[in-house]
Amino acid sequence: MIKHSVVPSVKARSKIEVVKVVRVVNFINRQAIVMLSSEKRSLIRFLIIYLSSTFVLFALGTYIFYNFQKHQIMDSQNDKLQLKSEHILQKLRELHQTFDQPLFYPNEPSFDSAIYNLDKAYIFGTFNPKKIAWDKEFYQDGEKLFYLYRMKPYYLGAVYLLVGQDLDKKPFEALVRMLVLFLIGAGVLLTLLGFFLGRLFTAPMRESIEMMDRFIEDTTHELNTPVSTILSNIELIDTLYECEGKTEMKRIEMASKTLSRLYEDLTFLKLNHNYHRKIEKLNLSNLLIERLAFYDTLIEAKAIKVVKDIAPDVFIEMDHNDAIRLLDNIFSNAIKYNYKSGRIEVTLTAGKLEIINDGEGIRKEDIRLIQSRFKRANSSEGGFGIGLDIIGQIAKRYNFKLEIISDTNQPTKVILSW
Repeated sequence: MIKHSVVPSVKARSKIEVVKVVRVVNFINRQAIVMLSSEKRSLIRFLIIYLSSTFVLFALGTYIFYNFQKHQIMDSQNDKLQLKSEHILQKLRELHQTFDQPLFYPNEPSFDSAIYNLDKAYIFGTFNPKKIAWDKEFYQDGEKLFYLYRMKPYYLGAVYLLVGQDLDKKPFEALVRMLVLFLIGAGVLLTLLGFFLGRLFTAPMRESIEMMDRFIEDTTHELNTPVSTILSNIELIDTLYECEGKTEMKRIEMASKTLSRLYEDLTFLKLNHNYHRKIEKLNLSNLLIERLAFYDTLIEAKAIKVVKDIAPDVFIEMDHNDAIRLLDNIFSNAIKYNYKSGRIEVTLTAGKLEIINDGEGIRKEDIRLIQSRFKRANSSEGGFGIGLDIIGQIAKRYNFKLEIISDTNQPTKVILSW
């Protein structure tokens, strides 16, 4: 029999350690949430305002520049038409003066022309458009440009000279290419500049977050030793000695296991992408039974009834630590948010794991929200809002299908299929 004076001493020291660690982790979590959300909101708002305002200004400037250059190109092509019409007019004048000689209608390469009398009837030419804008000097019809000139005096009975040519698209295509390249280059440059300015803008918050991350890393490292010591000593006392205070010891064990799981979760969040995973063939049936046994103390404390329908020898290929982290977070939530004297149903078949727990349930509109880190739909039971985030990360890594079905005052069902 162990002396009674020893047991209270062990229990007292254990409780002090547990309380201290819980306070530290709560403080870390609150600070991390504030900094992460503040940095994200500030950076997103800055980039939206900066990039949208810059885009509007550049789009407006580009539109004005394009229209100005377009008019310049059109004026240039119209000037060429007018110049060609003067050449044709000069030749018509010469033919009019030498009408006693054979007449040869002047023809200009790459240009079409035609002459019309006072009644706007066609006399002769290299083309005869169906529609002519007689009230306009320069006009465009489809992809062809026209110049209509009223001759004074008349030559060879002609009153109107119509000159046309195909619209030269090459200058417009070159202009569009230049503007597209300019917008792409300016967009890339301004985006990089925006991210640079955004990083400067959020630098103070980022530095605070990095300091907090280092603090969390150091704290989780230091957390492991006292928690392991508490758990091992409780198991040793429970195994070797018979003493009073079994209820208190179980409470210490529950708190220690909760801290142990928290330590593992924080370590996972910190090192998720940096630690080596050993993919192996795991007996999920045996692992399920083992992890349920780990939570016996917490289950007994709330008088929860566990109904198991676990098919034997269901194997899955994944990392052992990831499998433990996945099951522990599912079971922890099923216990934490369950009613006292509630019920948990665990069903395992080939390719599917289903856990149903009683409780207040989750509103349908909150189901997607709580799968984000640090988000909780129910704050009455405490917690850090990282459990479902970890479950989601592991499910995504192994291409598992995760489904959460619940509603207010309804049981919550978590289904994993692979």
